[in-house]
Amino acid sequence: MRAVIQRVKSASVTIEGKVRSSIGQGLMVLLGIEEADNMEDIKWLAGKISRLRIFEDENMVMNRSVMDVDGQVMVVSQFTLHAATKKGNRPSYIKAARPETAIPLYNDFVKELEQLLQKPVSTGEFGAMMDVALINSGPVTIIIDTKNKE
Repeated sequence: MRAVIQRVKSASVTIEGKVRSSIGQGLMVLLGIEEADNMEDIKWLAGKISRLRIFEDENMVMNRSVMDVDGQVMVVSQFTLHAATKKGNRPSYIKAARPETAIPLYNDFVKELEQLLQKPVSTGEFGAMMDVALINSGPVTIIIDTKNKE
């Protein structure tokens, strides 16, 4: 799994002109799922995201997690995070999981994050053409890949 995590003041997903979901302060998580991903990846990544200390404390030091600031989380599936660009100019998405694999993993990831946060997680719609809007606070953007646990 590959995730782009952005600390946001607000974020929303619009589909066919209608707002599907929106959040205030918290995290926007763009999630790419590959065929090799499994429950171990879900648990590790959800845990890492829920505990990621990227919100400022009273001394303006990034020392608080989304849970510490009672923030909201939105997860949007994005298969293009697994684009391979080594050859040519057209990205290959061969590593991205097919929907029959990706959808259950995506749903399980959202459920795992909800359990850790003890609150609902907003989502986009898997496979839909979405307009994602956000105000990145900082800006703070973190990239995490479960196959390269740095």
